[in-house]
Amino acid sequence: MAAPTMPQPSFLLANLKADSTTKPLLQRCQDLVKIIDEYPAKELHLIFPWLVESVFGSLDGVIMGWSLRLLHSRCNEYNIVLDFLNPSGPMMKLVYKLQAEEYKYEIPVNYLPGPVRACIQEGVLPDCPLFHNKLQFPPSGILTPNIALNPFEFFMFNFAYCLITPKNFPQGQQGSCTDSAYFVLVDMYLKYFLPSEGSVPPSDSRGSVTAPSPRPSSVSFAGYGVHSPSLLKHHIFHQPSVNADPAAQEIWRSETLLQMFVEVWLHHYSLEMYQKLQSPQVKEPFSPSEELVLVVRLLVKHLHAFSNSLKSEQVSPSPPAQSHAHTSPLEEFKRVVVQRFVQQKLYLFLQHCFGHWPLDASFRAVLETWLSFIQPWRYTGEKINPQPDQNRTIPDKWEPFIQENLLMYTRLFQGFLNRALRMDLVNGKNALMVFRVAKVFSQPNLSEMIQRVEQLFLEPEHVLHHRQPRGYLTPSHGGSYLSSRQRVVTDMVFKVKSHVYALEGQDCQYTQMFGTELKGAVMKLIQIIAQARQTAKRISDHSTEMATSSSFLSWFGFSSFDPSSTFAGAEAEDSGESLKRTHEYLDKALENLCQIYKLNQGQLTQLMISVSSSQDEAQSKQLPDCIQDAGGLILTELGRRQIINGQRRFDVQYQGDPELQPIRTYENALLVRLLYRLSYLLNQRLGGFMSALCSRPDFLGRLGRHYLTDPDATGRLRQSPMSRQVLERRRQPRLSLRPLASYRTLLLLLVFYMLGALLSLGPLSTTALLLTGGLLFGVLMTLCGDKLKTH
Repeated sequence: MAAPTMPQPSFLLANLKADSTTKPLLQRCQDLVKIIDEYPAKELHLIFPWLVESVFGSLDGVIMGWSLRLLHSRCNEYNIVLDFLNPSGPMMKLVYKLQAEEYKYEIPVNYLPGPVRACIQEGVLPDCPLFHNKLQFPPSGILTPNIALNPFEFFMFNFAYCLITPKNFPQGQQGSCTDSAYFVLVDMYLKYFLPSEGSVPPSDSRGSVTAPSPRPSSVSFAGYGVHSPSLLKHHIFHQPSVNADPAAQEIWRSETLLQMFVEVWLHHYSLEMYQKLQSPQVKEPFSPSEELVLVVRLLVKHLHAFSNSLKSEQVSPSPPAQSHAHTSPLEEFKRVVVQRFVQQKLYLFLQHCFGHWPLDASFRAVLETWLSFIQPWRYTGEKINPQPDQNRTIPDKWEPFIQENLLMYTRLFQGFLNRALRMDLVNGKNALMVFRVAKVFSQPNLSEMIQRVEQLFLEPEHVLHHRQPRGYLTPSHGGSYLSSRQRVVTDMVFKVKSHVYALEGQDCQYTQMFGTELKGAVMKLIQIIAQARQTAKRISDHSTEMATSSSFLSWFGFSSFDPSSTFAGAEAEDSGESLKRTHEYLDKALENLCQIYKLNQGQLTQLMISVSSSQDEAQSKQLPDCIQDAGGLILTELGRRQIINGQRRFDVQYQGDPELQPIRTYENALLVRLLYRLSYLLNQRLGGFMSALCSRPDFLGRLGRHYLTDPDATGRLRQSPMSRQVLERRRQPRLSLRPLASYRTLLLLLVFYMLGALLSLGPLSTTALLLTGGLLFGVLMTLCGDKLKTH
């Protein structure tokens, strides 16, 4: 059988562009597989930039590409895309084919992360070696320089940038699901290039591919990720030449992939930029999405598993020269991957999210990313004697990790505490977040280790200078990652201080997690939790009462439940089982916070009593703090907090025309509409007469007001934030016939007429008797009301 005729190379790109608009994705992928197999790299080089853009979309977001973030397992094209883009698929084969020929592809500096772009614009080498030796200076007249990337770097940059590019997704579709093609591909690439078991598979079965611009052997991993303030900045025109390092051949793709992910996803905030962002006047340079945070959490979890897969003999403490002499590059990479590549950028990323993320349930993604990072012991792969988190003691071997990441525990806990004090904890999703944090930090031995590390940081400076051993390497200058357990206290002090100063600067003001200031904030949170518990219980009890009263008799209208009035703080999601879970979350959170801060039962009881008394006082005052305006009541900032925390509430009721309320299930819809029209006509024609009658000061005026006005409207002036105009309309005399449409009223009338028939009374006589009884009842109520007022 003759082989299919392939198009001429000069027309290859044009044909592919034409096919992209006419052929289905499956056929296009099949054609690309043939082209990648049969064409030489020289021709494939010309189509590579277009192909990458057509898959991932353009960097400016104009071209959508294959919309990997919207493709889910339910889509027909899902498996086609995964087969084509997986780490061993045709697209990666094309990358390796071009990599062997050392082609370069340019990307404008404008699309680089903000801090990297700022360094280049200032003429300074970026901190990350990934962008060294790659700057292409433009010809005269062009202001924006480019960076030249090899095929693998170019592919991974576009893949990573696809996640943060603003896209004009179809309405109702947003990429945030963890089963999207993009999320699955990230997981595939991480498992393939950062394997927890075994080594990274070779890039090309037919031959080796040299590592592009590898790091010099003298640098090792020292300069990666952690920037030392004391180092002199290198000018960009003096980029160091890099010689090939054979030891780096094994992991150059792993390093490149990780650096590209970290730079594109996390490196949007430098320390200087973060300090400027504390001012509310400064506009955010980059706002992360929930989808990005979910992918970052996937990265964090995998890096912990990757780092924790380090062989036990490589973890054992020993002098650096001996411990690293026979260590493979991949094992050395595992040793330093979290601290050197991720820590600083992830810390600033999370700090920004804690300070700028909206106060809603979407913060859960940020929270779980943080909790995943500070619990590396969850990703060791050990499954021996699994225990619940609450009962599992954290081994002391993780204390070096806490020493190197102290701010991740303490500073971010303080950031979460500031958020929790402003959250509505009656909301079940918010209560769950507080419960999650309290549960994690209450794990046995964790708070004790954090306190010990804090004490190391608080050691006086003179101890460090007096006792520092000569030749000691800091963690940011080639020190060992897991060997610090056996070091002397002085060395640990130096390590903790170096970590804090590297992330926060030499002039940082450190607040102790177990100090007086933060403990006072925790006590406030405990009070808010207690208030939220009582509010949730009150809402739950109210909902139970309403459900009980809405029995079979409600069909006849005997139920007192009124759908137009809702209990303050109750939402659609805060009812029934959800409220019970909220109460459980808050109970557990209280218990865990008391365990973390060693609060005894007496202190907790005293807090509860003060909360209960303050709530009783708030209930007696009833109204939230507000000011009176011409249009009604206006809440103050204090009043808003009182409502959020369930301390006070308005008696919120239906404020429209009572005759136009939604038709109830216990009312006849036809009768409601007919009686409304009849009463409307009567009110229009007799409105003047009724107003004159009700304005009379004598007995007839009082009787008219009993039947034609709402006696509670005046009392509601101070109980509800409704405007004065609405209240004035409610006060006007009017005839309402709507009660006659109630099934209860109809049933009572039917029973009454049947009794009249049994007593030989005709319909007219029974009607006259009913009207007379209603009039006498009104007279009696008017007289009784007058006597009560005089008393």
